[in-house]
Amino acid sequence: MGILQAGTGRQVITPGLGCHLVGHFEDRVADFIHDDLYVKAIALRSGDVTLGLITCDLIDIPVGVVEAAKAAIQARTGVPPAQVLISCTHTHTAPSAVGALGTPTDEVYAQSLIPRIADALVMALARLRPAEAAHVSGDCRQEVHNRRWHMKDGRVMMNPGYLNPEALRPAGPTDQELGLLIVREAETRCPLAVYGNLALHYVGNGCCTWVSADYFGEFAKALQRLAGAEFLVALSNGCQGNINNCDFTRPARQSVHPYQQQERVANVVAAETWKQWSLLRESDFSSELTLDAELVRVDFQARQATAAELTAARELYASPTAPHDAEWIYAREVVWLSAGPSAWQVPLQALRIGSLGIVGLHGEVFVEVGLSIKSRSPLARTLVVGLANGSIGYVATDQALAEGSYETRLCRHVRAPMGTAPRWADTAVAALTTLAQRASSAANPAPEG
Repeated sequence: MGILQAGTGRQVITPGLGCHLVGHFEDRVADFIHDDLYVKAIALRSGDVTLGLITCDLIDIPVGVVEAAKAAIQARTGVPPAQVLISCTHTHTAPSAVGALGTPTDEVYAQSLIPRIADALVMALARLRPAEAAHVSGDCRQEVHNRRWHMKDGRVMMNPGYLNPEALRPAGPTDQELGLLIVREAETRCPLAVYGNLALHYVGNGCCTWVSADYFGEFAKALQRLAGAEFLVALSNGCQGNINNCDFTRPARQSVHPYQQQERVANVVAAETWKQWSLLRESDFSSELTLDAELVRVDFQARQATAAELTAARELYASPTAPHDAEWIYAREVVWLSAGPSAWQVPLQALRIGSLGIVGLHGEVFVEVGLSIKSRSPLARTLVVGLANGSIGYVATDQALAEGSYETRLCRHVRAPMGTAPRWADTAVAALTTLAQRASSAANPAPEG
């Protein structure tokens, strides 16, 4: 344990017009910039351990880019990859660093991220100063809803529509917890950074060809307005694979302008953040914190199409008369997957900041996984960050895989087989337990002799 130091840095990663925007079924090309995209970095140091928390205003980021950025960080600063968590917010109006469905990958843009990610943390480290930190939770239950529903005909459907008489009940839970890490200067008490975590998919807007950081960017602006100060604000995405902002039990909200919904949600989340921050006592902040990290690589055996499914997909994909519709796109996905690897390792990460745990999971993980990890964590509070260090796409529960629907249909971003969700939850809890035991051993060394 040492005395905490903290610093922040950020880099603009806004693309030029004409880039491909990923997040819809079809390809889109950017024709306007609504607001800038950023890489945001928080550096924390205590004793001889340094941690980096980095968020990117992107839907996803290639694993190779993550690894190259971490390698550049280590070469320039000495901070090892296991101590740097890089995640994406999952805005659906950002460039296609990773392609999906009808959107191609922008390789040039993806590679341009490597130095900018590294620069953000290098700048944060250059601005280290004595600091204090506290963590707290808020409640955003009004803004999180399970998007999978049981229907009267026995199916489970994603996004059944508002007030649909055929929809019976949600097919899973939600996680209303807004987890918050608040860092301030030790001497002045001025805020340095807020790192939030909420299990909520993107909110979106009515301008699908305009570049935007979505409600994640609006949250930063709203919180700074409330606090009356400028500091770094990052909102990481949680286990949101089956969660969105649509309350299908009520009529759809009406918007007076295209960005009203993402601004409204940002205001609600920022207000809850400011409320919980303001309720903290001076004794909740500490400058003496243990920092630690653990990165585990887990074997991943991707789902593959059956021989019959692959034959049918090849026929449809190659047909000169086939319409380029959803079925054709899925057929192309299956054909592409058949030519690529089906087994590799994925990183799962755990960080410790005093009594706060942060878990990084490598995909759009269903909310049940995050709830399981939080309930079993040995630390006082745990944030579970999705889309961390890249992504294999949706990680559904075994029950959801049996039920079907969009998050389970085989494609590049849906490949996790049954058993993945519980295995990842168990691995994350084991990593957190290792961090807790290591801190306990350091505080209570075994007697000599």
